[in-house]
Amino acid sequence: MPSQQVLQQKISEVEETVQLLKQYKMMGIASLQKVRAPQLQAFKKNLADKVYMRVIKNTLMKRAIEGCKEKSSLKKLEEHLTGPNLFLFTDLNPFKLALFLEKGKVQTTAKAGDVAAFDVVVPAGNTGQPPGPIISQFNVVGLPTRIESGSVWINRDTLVVKKGEVISESLAVVLSKLRIKPVEAGLAMKVAYDDGLLITEEHLRIDLNEVRRNLETAHADAFAISLSSAYPTRENASMLIQVIHREAYTLAVNTAIPTSETIADLIRKAHTEMLSLSSGSSTVEEKAVPSEATEKKLK
Repeated sequence: MPSQQVLQQKISEVEETVQLLKQYKMMGIASLQKVRAPQLQAFKKNLADKVYMRVIKNTLMKRAIEGCKEKSSLKKLEEHLTGPNLFLFTDLNPFKLALFLEKGKVQTTAKAGDVAAFDVVVPAGNTGQPPGPIISQFNVVGLPTRIESGSVWINRDTLVVKKGEVISESLAVVLSKLRIKPVEAGLAMKVAYDDGLLITEEHLRIDLNEVRRNLETAHADAFAISLSSAYPTRENASMLIQVIHREAYTLAVNTAIPTSETIADLIRKAHTEMLSLSSGSSTVEEKAVPSEATEKKLK
């Protein structure tokens, strides 16, 4: 009887999951590894009105996917159903949801086998640790030390592990004693299914600063092209009128077309040309007058 009851519970859970798959256009799969219970509760509270979160066994999810005939493309998710997972059902944009989860990550102490979330540099200075076995532990991980004022000091800033590298047991112990937290804990989507489209983790990661820079560069390039090709838009209309006015003004002055705006510059231009011609004719006249020496020779 108990086994029959368990079987019925599983059937009910599969049916509920099928309804969730039909109800929401997007489903994300996030790994539960290194996720602490308080963090999970905080995520559920903060996103309660936007995302329905549920822990479902991978075997039951596979059955639910098979039972959701309307969305046959869900089968693409089966290869990602490994390890403990949290399933997120929502109508949010998957990239927006990924950013929400990214902001909720926290830094935590490392254990052997963890992966560094960033380049870890141990700064030079007083560690606050008394001399003893700690010196050999520091030396093992490549930290140059000295003893000063009864404490162990690090001689210089030292890179001990790069981003993406595995943290050894000895390094994890040292970083813990130095209160350095090189590991990020939190939810991160492994994959998202968005209305038939499968988006993997590497494509869900967005550098907002880089996106902003790219948009600014693209806008500047498009603005410059629209000006050079005289293509009017709401954004460039004012600048385009200024450019056209300046070019028309220059053309009017160069072709001596008098207008209320060009007349002053035309008069100045004519006056300058007159002075130039007057100066040139004086020089010619001076050359035409014979000098005293020339007159004597002629006599």
